[in-house]
This record gives sequence, C-alpha cells and structure tokens, in this order.
Amino acid sequence: MENVTLNVSGMSCSHCVNAVEGNVGKLNGVESVKVHLESGKVDVSFDSEKVSLEKIKETIDDQGYEVK
Repeated sequence: MENVTLNVSGMSCSHCVNAVEGNVGKLNGVESVKVHLESGKVDVSFDSEKVSLEKIKETIDDQGYEVK
C-alpha cells in the first residue's frame, strides 16, 4: 500500500470535499482518501498495482481542482 499527500488548489467547501473523496474513493485500488480542506491537502492510500498515482491526480483534475 502506498500513501501520498497531494497539494490540491481550488477546494473551498464541503461539496469540494465530497467530490474529491467520492470520486477518488470509487477508483479500484484506492483504500482511503481524506481531504484536509483548511490546508488544501488530500491524503490517499492506494495499491499501486491496481491504480496509478497519475490516474488519481487525473480524477481530481476532472473534478475541477488543480493538483500541484
């Protein structure tokens, strides 16, 4: 299991949290995802053999947020 913390800009409310956690959480191989709204960080625990970090970043991007 890999654990990463991503810096994500553009998140400002509970809808943002739900969009990121909900969509990233649906990816096969993602064990957990936690958004820290105040700091603009997203913690993700995932199986790199099932899902790539690139796919996780792309999914966050698709929600309208920028992964730095």
